[in-house]
Amino acid sequence: QVQLVESGGGLVQAGGSLRLTCAASGRTFNNYVMGWFRQAPGKEREFVATISRSGSSTLYEDSVKGRFTISRDNAKNTVYLQVNSLKPEDTAVYYCAAGWSLVGDSRRYNYWGQGTQVTVSS
Repeated sequence: QVQLVESGGGLVQAGGSLRLTCAASGRTFNNYVMGWFRQAPGKEREFVATISRSGSSTLYEDSVKGRFTISRDNAKNTVYLQVNSLKPEDTAVYYCAAGWSLVGDSRRYNYWGQGTQVTVSS
């Protein structure tokens, strides 16, 4: 079992930046692929980014490429999502998740945090 706690969300103007943090506890953090997903009101949860166990490989959803960066610090049991050039359509609850495969399919992730709200005003 691994417990995940997100933080760093907030209200920001369009064009602004935030750094989302996901702190993990429990079983060995570096056993897991880590992902970020988001869910906007009235929409399904969607993939944002994922990072391999070592941090050497990443995958991004097309609409966030070049604006968002996922990273991890295995010594701190933490994964980050740097979100830049934010747009109103990025408004959502952002979730981190732990799984076994470097994929964007949320069904492949076993553990989820409670989410952190990101709101982008125009």
